[in-house]
Amino acid sequence: MLEGESDPALLARLSGEQEILDFDELVGDYPSENLVSKRVIKPGDIASYFHTGGTTGAPKIAEHTHLNEVFDAWAASQNITIGPGKVMFCGLPLFHVNAVVVTGLIPWGNGAAVVLGTPLGYRDEGVIKNFWKIVEKYRLNFFSGVPALFSALMDVPTGDADISSLEFAICGAAPMPVDVYKRFEEKMNVSILEGYGLTEAACISSLNPPYGERRVGSIGFRLPHQQMKTVIVDEECKYERDCEPEEIGMVVVRGPNVFPGYLESARDYEAWIDDGDGKGAWLSTGDLGRVDGDGYFWLTGRQKELILRGGHNIDPILIEAPLRSHPAVALAAAVGRPHPRIGEQPVVYVQLNPGAMVSEQDLLAYATQHADERAAAPKDIRVVKELPQTAVGKVFKPQLTWWEIEDVFAQDVRALEGVEQVTVKAGPHTTHGTIAEVAVKAAPDADSSLLTQQIDEALGRYAINYEVRIT
Repeated sequence: MLEGESDPALLARLSGEQEILDFDELVGDYPSENLVSKRVIKPGDIASYFHTGGTTGAPKIAEHTHLNEVFDAWAASQNITIGPGKVMFCGLPLFHVNAVVVTGLIPWGNGAAVVLGTPLGYRDEGVIKNFWKIVEKYRLNFFSGVPALFSALMDVPTGDADISSLEFAICGAAPMPVDVYKRFEEKMNVSILEGYGLTEAACISSLNPPYGERRVGSIGFRLPHQQMKTVIVDEECKYERDCEPEEIGMVVVRGPNVFPGYLESARDYEAWIDDGDGKGAWLSTGDLGRVDGDGYFWLTGRQKELILRGGHNIDPILIEAPLRSHPAVALAAAVGRPHPRIGEQPVVYVQLNPGAMVSEQDLLAYATQHADERAAAPKDIRVVKELPQTAVGKVFKPQLTWWEIEDVFAQDVRALEGVEQVTVKAGPHTTHGTIAEVAVKAAPDADSSLLTQQIDEALGRYAINYEVRIT
């Protein structure tokens, strides 16, 4: 029922042919201990299918069993008290695993309530703009989101809204900038819990302790009864050895929350790592990380996002982290720009905090000054109004890479004699991964055969698939 609308008014809006059911009355006709259908659900039965929400590659469909989801919700709730009388806000789309497990199964499984923030969630402009009023109206205790959400919420005045009911805000999907973390907690007096998870492990795999030491920038401890470690793998992602404390390696997980595989079983080969202990394969997360001496996990980047600059494999976080400490920077994402000689040069796309003013030259100087190693100094900084994001709020790095490919290819082809105009569109390809489509308008007197040869010589220097159309 809409606020302020009476029963007669509601009935008047509905067709006389529609039957109106009272939920509270109807639910009493059904038993609470079993399904009316008499179906018996087994732990290994498939419960749901989710498209993966990763930052690289084409989406894959992950199968979840009932055990996967129930265990993950139970294990995560051992770390944080979400029970009767508590209220959780769901601001992510319901096709995302976070919405289903973190802001669904966890509160419902413990007797708490859930407020659905419209079908669009945080992407609905009205939700962000009125968030603190929503907190006050529904006395919200918990909500979850990505780093960009916390940055946006700091620009929304609380006004006279009473937000004292808030206990914790859960952050995941990407590393939280330290400055954003500290400013949000100080301004809103709300504790942030950084965690980590992935669709293939039902959602949550680690979380900072709500009532213990929260280490800013870490993803906390593994869930109880779920194993998690870092390992060194070879070029083919085969297990070599476990990492030492503080040594960076591949993050792998194993436990009741880990999915049985992808719907397209051909995709499974890249999901598993066998360490030879005879207790089953580990899920390869694709994320790089380290474990400190106290057992806290720290993410350091994505294996597939490494920037290959000459003989250096550069972890993007080495470039992004210093920039995230700049007071004007809201988000930073480093990718490789194709280079014919050294493979890639690092460039960084930056989204500024609202109202911030800083030049690309100043940011470049700052990043260079704070780079941990010379190879990690970016070649260029590109300030954009808004970084491209996935449907669940992660920075969509492939788009940044495609922009760089488009710029490099257009620059090289435009320099050739006989070219009047060139348009390049880079994007995903089912076989090649990435492909660039190059449309060239040739001068009237140009030799098409010679021009084709020159284009191939120019673009063939890069390890990127392309197609050329000359008109």
